[in-house]
Amino acid sequence: MTGPGPVALVGSGEFLPVMEPVDAELLQGRTPRAAFLPTAAALEGDARVAYWLDLGRRHYEGMGVEPVAVPVRTRADADSPELAALLGDVGIVYLSGGDPHHLSETLRGSRVWAAIVEAWQGGAALAGCSAGAMALTAGAPSLRGEHAVPAGEVNGLGLVEGMAVIPHFDRMARWDGALERFAAWHPGGTVMVGIDEETALVGDGASWKVAGEKAVWVFGGTDRTPYRAGEALALGA
Repeated sequence: MTGPGPVALVGSGEFLPVMEPVDAELLQGRTPRAAFLPTAAALEGDARVAYWLDLGRRHYEGMGVEPVAVPVRTRADADSPELAALLGDVGIVYLSGGDPHHLSETLRGSRVWAAIVEAWQGGAALAGCSAGAMALTAGAPSLRGEHAVPAGEVNGLGLVEGMAVIPHFDRMARWDGALERFAAWHPGGTVMVGIDEETALVGDGASWKVAGEKAVWVFGGTDRTPYRAGEALALGA
């Protein structure tokens, strides 16, 4: 298989049964080995990292897929040749949830990120859920107060160009001030996309389709348009 693999931007639900059909589609025709990184949860402590590693392992074993845990927590981990080597010959790489800023800052310019990009360019699927979805696109505004993010700042890894993601959108839309923070931050030249929980936007950077339980919302001015499971849309570069 040659050329980049598909990308999945997921609103929530990584490693849970509800998202198994999405993972199965991403792995179709690819090596049944799944690498997953709990990096975004590193600041939440060892117990939380262990939770994500165990959940990912059980999820993929239940699908008959070999799990490959890549326990990157710090920048030193991200520059480890041994951890980077774990990304070879995998069918999917998955970035789970937590802090999108820590995830991007830890991986940016690292050996592990280079290995992830190489795997994806070689045909592996690449998925990011919640913080992972934000990191793969333009990034995120200040979410918890520990990161002072200037308006318009692109702070994600930018693998998917021209897009900014609001994960957990159906929940975020009910949180006081959440959408206003994203609107105030929104980088120029990007389309803002809300992805509901248990829902994914799957595509190649330009052509996308919705998978999962709920909807994807595309912002245009003061309006937002919903797209449901199976519907196609064109976004990004």
